[in-house]
Amino acid sequence: MQKRKGKALVWLRNDLRTNDHASFYKATKRHETVVAYYSFDPKHFEETTWGFKKTECFRAQFLLESLTDVQNQLKQANISLIVGHENPAEGIAKWCKQLEITDIYYQKEWTKEEADREKEVKAILPDLSFHSYYDQFLFHPEDVPVEINNLPEVFTVFRKKCEKYSKVRPCFPAMLPMEKGNLLPQEFTLPSLHDLGLNEVETHPHTAFPFRGGSQAAKLRLEHYFWDTEKLSYYKQTRNGLVGIDYSSKFSAWLANGSISAREIYWEIKEYEAQVQKNQSTYWLIFELIWRDYFKFISLKHKDTIFHLGGILQKNYHWKNNPKAIQSWVNGTTREPFVNANMIELKKTGWMSNRGRQNVASYFAKDLLLDWRIGAAYFEAMLIDYDVHSNYGNWMYVSGVGNDPRDRKFNVRMQAERYDENGKFQRLWNQESLLE
Repeated sequence: MQKRKGKALVWLRNDLRTNDHASFYKATKRHETVVAYYSFDPKHFEETTWGFKKTECFRAQFLLESLTDVQNQLKQANISLIVGHENPAEGIAKWCKQLEITDIYYQKEWTKEEADREKEVKAILPDLSFHSYYDQFLFHPEDVPVEINNLPEVFTVFRKKCEKYSKVRPCFPAMLPMEKGNLLPQEFTLPSLHDLGLNEVETHPHTAFPFRGGSQAAKLRLEHYFWDTEKLSYYKQTRNGLVGIDYSSKFSAWLANGSISAREIYWEIKEYEAQVQKNQSTYWLIFELIWRDYFKFISLKHKDTIFHLGGILQKNYHWKNNPKAIQSWVNGTTREPFVNANMIELKKTGWMSNRGRQNVASYFAKDLLLDWRIGAAYFEAMLIDYDVHSNYGNWMYVSGVGNDPRDRKFNVRMQAERYDENGKFQRLWNQESLLE
């Protein structure tokens, strides 16, 4: 093994784990000193131009739990997690100077806000060595059998090419523990929701997502859904459910902040197929991981166009901005009980099913004809499992400015009859609004 030399800082953002982590694996292998850094960037808790906070309490609580988990795991490996409350560029510059850091490791991001922060860090620290990795994909960009600029605009074409010509890379080995002296003498405490300007949250008794943040919770969920209950074998039949914790895998929130990797889930599915059963349902969870990848690749190809009103198709619809209609949608007081139930669930729990999301987004954009970016911004604020690529990719798709070749519109009432035949879901959440 080569001698460790130099001092490294691992800059964490949406990769809050220690397993299957390119930066931690490489940094601990190469360097004599390793620290980790995370900043509660003030911009993430400000009000956006659409009038919503960028991060609301449900996702913030899940983030705090995830960071507590990763901080504890790092401490066991004698690595300190430095917690900042400033522009990351300022915080990283301060600590790099104080600790005489030589190398910075981080997950490569490309959407505007993340890319701008990276440019700021590099501008302040031009003499340091920077190491970035695409560590959030199922299929690594280098392994996809098509140039990013020529990426198919239809998911099925992309999926078939990947399934035929690409392989999922193995997970990275465990990072190496550091010497005891690597720990900094200072203890770093995480803020409270109050410190972040947010209200405290309680887990709603009817939530379909009662889970905590962090890698340990993600592994427990995987253990339950795969091995304890074998629910994975029925995923395709139940994935459009609305009530309960086991109608779907619920991995999305841990994937969104990187508490678990897509590769970890993929290889666990393969192990399940070898030991228990391989069927349409086990494949379908992989299918959904490929969908997640696809929206990341679409974002990589089209860059900031995913945030534009005309979307990647640059379509010129006549969108409205009606504050009263928007507020009615947000509060679940529209004329559609199925839309209302889903929106109340989101407001009370920070969660909504995939089926619900498609319906409320279609209603917002195709029935109310409202600027879809406002709906996307509200989801960004509220969803525990908010992921920039999936959120904006799906909103474009449903709104007719993205990757849907058929430009479909959901018939909300028919959807309610099909997926909530006995009205259980609608009663559950619409009654909640009467209690206020």
